[in-house]
Amino acid sequence: MKDVSNLDDFEVGYDIPAVPGMDEADIQTPCLVLDLDALERNVKKMGDYAREHGMRHRVHGKMHKSVDVAKLQVELGGACGVCCQKVSEAEVFARGGIKDVLVSNQVRDPAKIDRLARLPKLGARTIVCVDDEANVGDLSAAAQKHGTEIECLVEIDCGAGRCGVTTTEAVVRIAKAIDAAPGLKFAGLQAYQGAMQHMDSYEDRKAKVDVAIGMVRDAVEGLKAEGLECDIVGGGGTGSYYFESNSGVYNELQCGSYAFMDADYGRILDKDGNRIDQGEWENALFLLTSVMSHAKQQKAICDAGLKAQSVDSGLPFVYGRDDVTYVKCSDEHGVIEDPKGVLKINEKLKLVPGHCDPTCNVHDWYVGVRGGKVETVWPVSARGKAY
Repeated sequence: MKDVSNLDDFEVGYDIPAVPGMDEADIQTPCLVLDLDALERNVKKMGDYAREHGMRHRVHGKMHKSVDVAKLQVELGGACGVCCQKVSEAEVFARGGIKDVLVSNQVRDPAKIDRLARLPKLGARTIVCVDDEANVGDLSAAAQKHGTEIECLVEIDCGAGRCGVTTTEAVVRIAKAIDAAPGLKFAGLQAYQGAMQHMDSYEDRKAKVDVAIGMVRDAVEGLKAEGLECDIVGGGGTGSYYFESNSGVYNELQCGSYAFMDADYGRILDKDGNRIDQGEWENALFLLTSVMSHAKQQKAICDAGLKAQSVDSGLPFVYGRDDVTYVKCSDEHGVIEDPKGVLKINEKLKLVPGHCDPTCNVHDWYVGVRGGKVETVWPVSARGKAY
């Protein structure tokens, strides 16, 4: 990617979809558009909530993969740092000036461990998750080789069924190994219940989180009995942060999608039975698309298909419209039901993606809009960083 410090070096429509000062109507499509007012309100709201509940908030960088968005979350929302899922993502955020970086995943490949051990040289506190005692020696050796310190969280599988250990005995054993290893520092626990984040019912989500909280509380007590204190007890997502923050056990939230929102998260219900995108959080991310064909009277074709979005969590919906519906997509095209034939060629529509994270990962740019004008253009800094 070109140096993005001077957007005048880019040509609109060739390698950038818009430039600051442009009318929103002239943005090239398909592209990602951020409603900056809504984004800032979401970021400030979560920051205020975390502070009022005595929690740190470590934002999830895998959602937006943007250094600029992360800096907004730090500066406006008071975020303490960022979560990443891959070492390559962590490198981007550390080089971009984020000073506290957690790889909320396991790192086992020797080359990746070596890169992880070099991250502190970029000026970033570097933290990683561990769920296997055998990983401890490899991390220690790499940290000693580079003269750095890697902080480690023991990951608990508290219901997601992926990585992590399931007993307090295993937590304590791994934590003691970390504490004794040169170049490493035991920093606490990672306990993110990801499997329940998108469950519709508030009460169903609460029941799942209650199990996780019990596991984490038992692990914290087991560690204390061995003289090990947790600086971080982290977890909590957009669908559950209110549970973890009131648990008396967690001290760090790791929410991501709240800042942008998407169709899948938006449909889940709050404690009063309302969709969370109708009061709790605002849609701030849109996939802007243009009508490119209307050869069929009741069917319009737009330019946002599979290559512009992820539909693993369902199709997008057309924002602010109830007269047209996005119903199907192929590689380059989206099919929009238009029963009354109201859409015109080149008319632009805002789509709310089904799943924001993988949708953002297929784009190079965010176009930030305020008051009908393009205010900023941000690169998707860690796009494609999957290793």
